[in-house]
Amino acid sequence: MSHPTTEKGRLLRLGFVDAAQAEWGLTRLGPEAAEPLVALIARTADPDLSLASLVRLLDAAGEQEGGRLLAALVDDEGTAMRLLSVLGASEALGDHLCRHPDHWRELTDPTLGSTRPAAYAVREDLLRAVADQPDGVAVDALRVEYRRLLLRLAARDLTHDLGVDDVAGELSDLAAGVLDAALAIAGRRVGESVTTTRLAVVALGKCGGHELNYVSDVDVIFVHEPTEGADETEALRAATQLAGHLMRICSEQTGEGTIWQVDAALRPEGKAGPLTRTLASHQGYYEKWASTWEFQALLKVRAVAGDLDLGREYVEMVQPFVWSAAGRDGFVEDTQAMRRRVIEHIPVQQAERQLKLGSGGLRDVEFAVQLLQLVHGRADDRIRQSTTLTALEALTRYGYVGRDDGESLHRAYSFLRTLEHRIQLFQLRRTHVVPDVEGALRRLGRSMGHLKEPVAALDNEWQDHRREVRRLHEKLFYRPLLTAVARLDTDEARLTPEAATQRLAALGFADPGAALRHLEALTSGVTRTANIQRQLLPAMLDWFAEAPDPDAGLFGFRKLSEALGRTPWYLGTLRDEGQVAERLARLLATSRYVSDLLEKEPAGVRMLGEELTPLTAEQYNETIVEEMLSAARRRDDPEQAVRAIRAVRRRELFRVAAGDTLELTDVADVGAALSRITDATLEATLQLGQATVAEAKGLSAPPARLAVVAMGRYGGFELSYGSDADVLFVHEPIGDADQHEASSYAIAVANELRRLLALPGGDPPLEVDADLRPEGKQGPLSRSLESHAAYYAKWSKVWEAQALLRADAVVGDADLRRRFTELVDPLRYPESGLSDDEVVEVRRIKARVDEERLPRGADPSSHLKLGRGGLADIEWTVQLLQMQHASAVPGLRTSRTLEALAAAREASLLSEEDADTLVRGWRWVSRVRNAIALVRGRGGDQLPNGSRERAAVANVLGYPAGASDHMVNDHLRTMRVSHAVVDRVFWG
Repeated sequence: MSHPTTEKGRLLRLGFVDAAQAEWGLTRLGPEAAEPLVALIARTADPDLSLASLVRLLDAAGEQEGGRLLAALVDDEGTAMRLLSVLGASEALGDHLCRHPDHWRELTDPTLGSTRPAAYAVREDLLRAVADQPDGVAVDALRVEYRRLLLRLAARDLTHDLGVDDVAGELSDLAAGVLDAALAIAGRRVGESVTTTRLAVVALGKCGGHELNYVSDVDVIFVHEPTEGADETEALRAATQLAGHLMRICSEQTGEGTIWQVDAALRPEGKAGPLTRTLASHQGYYEKWASTWEFQALLKVRAVAGDLDLGREYVEMVQPFVWSAAGRDGFVEDTQAMRRRVIEHIPVQQAERQLKLGSGGLRDVEFAVQLLQLVHGRADDRIRQSTTLTALEALTRYGYVGRDDGESLHRAYSFLRTLEHRIQLFQLRRTHVVPDVEGALRRLGRSMGHLKEPVAALDNEWQDHRREVRRLHEKLFYRPLLTAVARLDTDEARLTPEAATQRLAALGFADPGAALRHLEALTSGVTRTANIQRQLLPAMLDWFAEAPDPDAGLFGFRKLSEALGRTPWYLGTLRDEGQVAERLARLLATSRYVSDLLEKEPAGVRMLGEELTPLTAEQYNETIVEEMLSAARRRDDPEQAVRAIRAVRRRELFRVAAGDTLELTDVADVGAALSRITDATLEATLQLGQATVAEAKGLSAPPARLAVVAMGRYGGFELSYGSDADVLFVHEPIGDADQHEASSYAIAVANELRRLLALPGGDPPLEVDADLRPEGKQGPLSRSLESHAAYYAKWSKVWEAQALLRADAVVGDADLRRRFTELVDPLRYPESGLSDDEVVEVRRIKARVDEERLPRGADPSSHLKLGRGGLADIEWTVQLLQMQHASAVPGLRTSRTLEALAAAREASLLSEEDADTLVRGWRWVSRVRNAIALVRGRGGDQLPNGSRERAAVANVLGYPAGASDHMVNDHLRTMRVSHAVVDRVFWG
């Protein structure tokens, strides 16, 4: 050997921790064995443990057998790697080998890595080991044979890349064989009375699901029947004795240790109930008394030992209970609550290291998979597998889980189960807690393939998988669709044509035949898309039915699905993401406006998983404008560019309209958001128009700066869905530019802006109305700031001053906007208020508007804009107060109605009661106008006459089904009360 210091350094580099002890161990092996074996030992999970256990094994084997062992290791690398890997990963199996040194020969089998032992062969080996043995000898023989078979499996697991599902399956087969062998010993203990009974051992949990750990409790249920002619009481006594002995034989501690606990606590009535029951007794209990969790436990049920025919009868008997459990009241909620309770009861000191029960652990995957199976498995027997990974694969293949999500969960679950196996394998103890000791973590990391920096690498991999499991568990386990589907009857969940036709009529579809054709188009075929549609539609039909127009909802869903069905994210989003499917159903069956937007902007479905609150002013002014301009710059043609701008507008309109329809957004915030969207659209289109006109005119630089002044409800920040954008165009020559050239340029830009925004497109039109400009339609489309000043100084009437109360310079050159505001403030907020004649003039104009503009046949008691107590009444009242008092009350210097009302109340120009009445009236009428536009897809100022449209308006306003008459009464009363205040304050 080389110099000790050099040798110790080499051993440390190879992965040994205690180089001195390792050097001593290698010396014990002798130079001929040490040199070829040291590299193999270094590849094991714990090289120090592997070498020390090998030395112990050689001592236990004796000189002659030990020599043969060493020779076999040197001659056969396969044998060496299997034995050394076991010794480095499992202290308990090392101890077993030292007690039974001849068992090392089990690992010389050349077929060990390629052949999985048949379950029947394992069972025969175990039964043979206990046959014809005295009781005590048989119990120990069972343990020795179990460890021998476990040793072979562990060697295959550690060195032959065995899948975790294969390991768990073999462990389950091994457990079934142990139960049968233990039952044979128990039968000898019971004696002749054993002939009076047939006893079946039925496994649940991990053993039942063919996914047992190295050390788990084996959950069982015992079922018995008297043999022909036997007394039932005697049969029960014998069966109970058999079951009791079987449990003790497996769990009691002997000189050969123990195997595992057999747990029968999942039986009917738990530990308080009889240990075994007849088939009829089990059935009676499940029919009358069983809890939800008991049916979830029965999902993984399998006859494993004893009278297998009787066991299979039991399994067949419980299947209808399992697959109808999801229909029980509160099933999904109970299952979710049970999972939360499990997490709450984890000891605090273990919470972050619990591999099984903790958040992001094995139980999160298992509960999510089981819940999906139980809810959807009623109607789809393709997903009724009892093994978690197999069930997950089926759920993914048939569309219940997204492909990416399914693959992520599969990887994470396989990793977590493998890590659990490695933890338990060390001492063959039942534990699910990741150790926090450096040495143990090092061994685990190396056993999982991390030979470099094993502790850090293991922790990183574990935390990555843990986060992914936590995320997907929340996504799948708390999916609202589960609750909705669980409430359906089994026939409804299957959505057969007969069941669908009956349900459609019962749910209120006006044309069940057409609705059924939509359903058939959506669900026919064997594609993944059709399968996901079959999952979604039973629940969505209920959601459509809760909205005012189920037929429109289903038809809209079909059109949307045909447009997006092959888009990877669409159906997965509806199936997985929060309330998206429920929100979509309500929107499609309520709002024509939203449905039309979605038809042109189907990607808006993604937004339904968001908060749907309007963006902030900064986001509109910066982010949205820049997005619009960026989209426009990518197009050479101005018309294509403006369509890109309008596409962004369409998306933002959808955000606001969806939030409004779903009662998530206040009416004042709706008006503000619609106004800001218009600001951004005009700003981006103005810049586009300036560039287009400059290019058309061959200008190297613009001759004028421009501003757009919002007027009317737009200026008041109170746009509704059907509102035009009332504006003034203002310009100012730049430098020495000719006035005529500047005016020609500004008018051309204004016309181009209006033309581009009026082009046919997929978004609601934006009519830019400049009729409120000086001289109205007879005046120039754009005036210079100087021209505006001259006009207002010479010709301005009181009605124009009133119109300017709503002026808000929002778009274009910032300095020009500021100076325009400074120009009009003295006009709209006159220093001395209004004279008596001017007040009379305001009232005269209002009376003329009331008389001439109310549409023919309109009901003045309910017309939203011009009716008594409508928007015009309230706004004219506020504006009169502004012109009279704004010079003395700064708070009145605002274009916004609600802000002006608040200021008038603060200044005691209105009583608290009158101000509150007008605020309520304005908010109510604005909400109703918006609701009508949302329902019809176009604006309107009269309540709909049709019952379905009226019900839809009531629904948007938050009224329950059947309360549209109540909504009408509230409307008439609100307008009547508002008009009383207007009559007193405005008309005097």
